[in-house]
Amino acid sequence: MTRPLPASARTAVPWKNGGGVTREIAARPEGSGMDDFAWRVSLAEVGADGPFSAFPDVDRTLTVVEGAGMDLTVDGTRQLVDTRYAPRDFRGDVPTDCRLLDGPVINLNVMWRRGAVAAAPTVAVVRGRLPLRPDTLVVALDGTAELAGATLGPYDALWLGEEAVLHARGRAAVIGWSPSADAPLA
Repeated sequence: MTRPLPASARTAVPWKNGGGVTREIAARPEGSGMDDFAWRVSLAEVGADGPFSAFPDVDRTLTVVEGAGMDLTVDGTRQLVDTRYAPRDFRGDVPTDCRLLDGPVINLNVMWRRGAVAAAPTVAVVRGRLPLRPDTLVVALDGTAELAGATLGPYDALWLGEEAVLHARGRAAVIGWSPSADAPLA
């Protein structure tokens, strides 16, 4: 079942470590918390330098969507994240420290618990026309995106329960799971 997930319906929630806020776009199982999700997609506002929350047995993909970026230290290794719309993978259960490059950022976070889904999700930022399969989450990042009879504004999302063609006039994040990885949001 195709399901709209409007940005206006999201509530800001403090990070697990209290160092920022996040707005959940979707999670599975529905109603799961920070300690028991199989997968979770959110937008996080990072307003200050500091550590990221640790998530045991979780992998994540982070994509800077607003701001200059961050200088991360992930398990002792420096990772400069200074390009918008470029997904970066790292483990969520290792010490991760953040230094902002030039002010606040907003990140799209895709997190999944190892062993809870059949395969890691795919995360891509696209523009233009793209056919999509069911069990795909689309998040408009800038500009608008049209698919399945809906028009998405910035940060609006749509869970696809059917095949559809995306027409992204700006950038859109396309997050996909293998069909057996999880039941659809419904």
